[in-house]
Amino acid sequence: MTRRPTLHDVAAHAGVSIKTVSRVVNGSPSVREAVRSRVTDSIAELHYVPNSFARSLKSGGGDTIGVVMDSIADPFFAALMSAVESRALEAGLSVIFGSTGSDPDRERQQVERMAMQRVRALILAPVTGDHAYLERLTFPIVMVDRQVELGGFDIVAVDDRGLTRRAVDHLVERGHRRIAFVGNDVRFPTTSHRLLGYRDALAAAGVEPDPAWYAEGHGDQDEAIDHIQRLLALPRPPTALFAANPRAGMGAAHALHTAARTDVAMISFGDFPMAETLSPAITCVNQDPHGIGVAATERVLVHLDARDRDRLEPRELIVETELIPRGSGELAVPA
Repeated sequence: MTRRPTLHDVAAHAGVSIKTVSRVVNGSPSVREAVRSRVTDSIAELHYVPNSFARSLKSGGGDTIGVVMDSIADPFFAALMSAVESRALEAGLSVIFGSTGSDPDRERQQVERMAMQRVRALILAPVTGDHAYLERLTFPIVMVDRQVELGGFDIVAVDDRGLTRRAVDHLVERGHRRIAFVGNDVRFPTTSHRLLGYRDALAAAGVEPDPAWYAEGHGDQDEAIDHIQRLLALPRPPTALFAANPRAGMGAAHALHTAARTDVAMISFGDFPMAETLSPAITCVNQDPHGIGVAATERVLVHLDARDRDRLEPRELIVETELIPRGSGELAVPA
């Protein structure tokens, strides 16, 4: 539909009365399950968001914020969600979570489910895609880790390009020139920014990277393992690796240790479980999910406090972080 769907549209689509749709939206237990399912399916298909959200926000009703991220299995997002929940609870707010699986349609469904549950604000790690649907939501939205193509929203993140440049410089300073970029997942603008930082560092060192070193894909653990195995089989394999996210980092570490190639230097953008226990322990860029989660929640609280005043101007908040040397990133080029 080109216009915003109404209660009447949902009722017609589901073949029920407007009163029945209203009961479903308001959570009434008197609606039969089969009818409820039909109505909720129509709500999802039409992307209907009740006007009651605006009334709820203006009246200050509700005490819940929504959080929508890629996956709670991802170490970075799991830690970020935990930080959001802790700070929200301190502020007297509860939290509901949803995951996108990096799928734009699922993201939209999750966000609209949050709207149906009358959240007062949303913290979102957006997936690449069309986000025009966000413009009709009435509650504050704070982006984390990445921004959407529309702009106009707060964003809390780290300096992806600058931190990657620093990490690859760290490898260059130890004599490495054949440095692979693992986890070039083109679905995420953060990866694009990290790839720019990687190329910045190599260009400053006078190195033109082989396209095989930064092939697209390999953002997940199993894919990264396969990619590392192929890189190690090259006639002149890389002497160092930069993993663009913790999942790729876990895959890279597994592949190197399985192949008994712990002489290959490695830095991961983002920490992951057991990274400190390996030998050598994995050097990482501290992506600071706790700091990002707390900063995003604080920004939500500022929005909620200002809800009766003028709308706040969007802000970009960059969380300061650092490179943590543990051993793997400090390996020099083998003699």
